[in-house]
Amino acid sequence: MAASERERGHAALVFNPVKVDGRRLRSALLALSKKHGWDPPAFYETSIEDPGQGIARAALDAGASAVLAAGGDGTIRAVSETMAGTGIPFAVIPGGTGNLFARNLGLPLLDPERVIDAVFSGFTHPVDMGWVRLTRPDGTETEHGFVVLAGMGLDADMIANTRPDLKRSLGWVAYLDGAARSLPGAKPFRVVYQLDDGRLHSAKVHSVLFANCGALPAGIALLPDASLDDGAMDVAVIQPTGPLGWLGIWRKVWWDNSVLRRTRAGRRVLERRGKDRSIHFLRGSVAEAAMVAPTSIELDGDELGTAVRMLCRIQQGGLSIVLPAGHDTSRF
Repeated sequence: MAASERERGHAALVFNPVKVDGRRLRSALLALSKKHGWDPPAFYETSIEDPGQGIARAALDAGASAVLAAGGDGTIRAVSETMAGTGIPFAVIPGGTGNLFARNLGLPLLDPERVIDAVFSGFTHPVDMGWVRLTRPDGTETEHGFVVLAGMGLDADMIANTRPDLKRSLGWVAYLDGAARSLPGAKPFRVVYQLDDGRLHSAKVHSVLFANCGALPAGIALLPDASLDDGAMDVAVIQPTGPLGWLGIWRKVWWDNSVLRRTRAGRRVLERRGKDRSIHFLRGSVAEAAMVAPTSIELDGDELGTAVRMLCRIQQGGLSIVLPAGHDTSRF
């Protein structure tokens, strides 16, 4: 939907004051609201008690015609849980360490004013939303949203072992430190998983990823076929054998997915080489996994404790994402 087709009202900004320059964003939204003839905007700060879900609901209840979320992927994920299915225009202003959702959307990372202006002069595009139901070790169940991916095992351990001070100073590069801390003690674990109505699989793995989108910083394609608007979930089952297995994964993710797949000649090389057993790529709309023992979980870079079962699904077109005029959506 084009901005000109929306009913004018007021915009609401939900922002993480630790991650973004709140004064700059307030000033820009006030000025642009006035310029485009909208009512004065409303502002909501996240907190430890409410990382975004509750205040986003308050913004909608107050009649916001568009909601903007500013912060890292954790803030975006929290606000997305409330925005999903509402049809209300939702703008993403990156301000965290990885900003993976913004990167996959192709949004400008250093120009928040452009994203804010898109609320008034851009258009909306339907983007998928992921949901996961976790069964905890004590049998209780909780449901959470994710916009990038849900991961178990080593992936979650890497997040937990990344030092906050390095994240502040180095950005996404700090996750390499988390990987270095996690790999030496990483041990495979048994998981049983199923996609849609397919057969059950049992495997020893180091990690399983359930993804809504697949691009990482530095142009690395973790899941090269993942798309933000296809209604499908891409799954990576990571099961290396020994040090050479880890080298195979790195080659697959960095060289094969991120370099060779981008050219016709490179794709021919991949066809001749055959499959790599260290990492398997699968696709479906619903996936379920059961672990023998409690396993660490992460969603969009947030630690979510441990679980013994995960049920993941994709809500197609769940979010109405605001994009700048002329933005290319063909790579979603």
